[in-house]
Amino acid sequence: MTDKDAGTPRVFLYRHGETEWSKNGRYTGTTELELTPHGEAQVLASGAMIVGPGKLVDPSKLAHIFVSPRRRAQKTFELAFGEHGKQLDQKGKVSETERLAEWGYGLYEGLKTHEIREGRTSRGLDGNGWDIWRDGCEEGESAQQVTERLDDLIKDIHGFQAANMHGEKACDVVLVAHGHLLRAFTKRWLKYPMEFPLSMMLEPGAVGVLSYQHHNIEEPAFLIGVGFPIQQ
Repeated sequence: MTDKDAGTPRVFLYRHGETEWSKNGRYTGTTELELTPHGEAQVLASGAMIVGPGKLVDPSKLAHIFVSPRRRAQKTFELAFGEHGKQLDQKGKVSETERLAEWGYGLYEGLKTHEIREGRTSRGLDGNGWDIWRDGCEEGESAQQVTERLDDLIKDIHGFQAANMHGEKACDVVLVAHGHLLRAFTKRWLKYPMEFPLSMMLEPGAVGVLSYQHHNIEEPAFLIGVGFPIQQ
């Protein structure tokens, strides 16, 4: 960060690596899928680049890592953090939480977008106009249900960070989770309703960064670009 923002806590959004369904565009909620070999390579590459002492995600500066209970997220954490993750876990700084589970897709589990729309139309619902951010998923989660669990997690994160807006104590947080869920988290972090039209992309194995403006817990922000620490 720049000098004026130095010390401001950050939240790192770490999406799991590629799976067969993420590669094919299928909605993957509760289904347990392993990372593909390419997905493991994605995570190992990003982890080697950004996780470690003096790197962007410095284990010594982490207050907590929250991980989705899905195996693909658990494996991503293990690969990206390696021994650092084991040490943080021993210190009680790693926890699994259902609040980071992927959006519950219900009837749409395993389907592609065009299949979802076709199915909705066959059931007399609006197919072409379907928007998960507004309409949620049949027999799955509504946008309001996802909002509630993410808002609860944000409260916990504020508990780590509110008293440390100027770097008084290292309190960065990492979330290891899923594509839809982390984009939903970003909307709620910025205090936008789910239906707010904010187009976002997050590649498998990629990392996003959230923080605050003016060292103020009431001014959440996202970094559209991030500077990497200078290696001594």
